[in-house]
Amino acid sequence: MHELSITESILEIALRHAAEAEAEKITDIHLVIGKLSSIVDDSVQFYWDIISDGTAAQGAVLHFRRVRIEIVCQACGESYHPEELDLSCPACGSRDVRVVAGEEFRLEAIEVE
Repeated sequence: MHELSITESILEIALRHAAEAEAEKITDIHLVIGKLSSIVDDSVQFYWDIISDGTAAQGAVLHFRRVRIEIVCQACGESYHPEELDLSCPACGSRDVRVVAGEEFRLEAIEVE
């Protein structure tokens, strides 16, 4: 359910930037979402279709770009991209790791007319 508040924030940001640019219509929204984030694309899209109705963003297409997980092992320095949620280092088995990518969530671009 947290997707509703996230989607409301996306809409607020997009409308504010469109107004600053004196744009009449928002056509596309580009979102970057890390695979470790708990954000569900379909839920964001569902809420977007409801809350953008009647605004300059109505009908805007949401583009989702998922960022794969990248981990660096603090013990041996190995950099890797786990496909599963087991983040242990494949080289040495350590769990002393640092997430370098995969937790992102940002509005990357807004296209307007």
